[in-house]
Amino acid sequence: MPTPIIQVRYATASDNILLAEFGAQTFSDTFAINNSPENMAEYLLAAFNPEQQARELADSTVKFVIAEIDGTTIGYAKLRFRRAPHEVIAAKPMEIARFYARKESIGKGVGAQLMQACLDEAKQNHCDVVWLDVWERNRRAIAFYRKWEFEQVGTQAFQLGDDLQHDWLMARKV
Repeated sequence: MPTPIIQVRYATASDNILLAEFGAQTFSDTFAINNSPENMAEYLLAAFNPEQQARELADSTVKFVIAEIDGTTIGYAKLRFRRAPHEVIAAKPMEIARFYARKESIGKGVGAQLMQACLDEAKQNHCDVVWLDVWERNRRAIAFYRKWEFEQVGTQAFQLGDDLQHDWLMARKV
């Protein structure tokens, strides 16, 4: 059986429900096992509702890249063009604010396709550094980002409900 072709596209305003549902599912798949149901529910409700996604889609400093196979979403990335934390040394940074794949798609090339699309977007926008934050306990993601030449440049707090967590700031030149 031939390998399915992964298509990458930009999100449109009408993708707010897709991003809300897919974002909540992939975030939950990734982090629910290590967090309380109450903290997860609070975060998911705030971050992944259709209205919030509509606001993010309307923000001129935000772009979403969606990976699909035959019209079915298998991953996405949220990119932001704004100032970076002081640990990230950049004149024109781009943040990968979210980077998720459907659980059953991990290890099948979707991450590579999405990351290449993110780096291409950074080049097209004349960015000099791409940065992101990743939970210090998410070893699989850290290994993936290191493979793409991201290096840890600092740390920052991430609030999930009543749990104050610690993220690594990682960056790479474009």
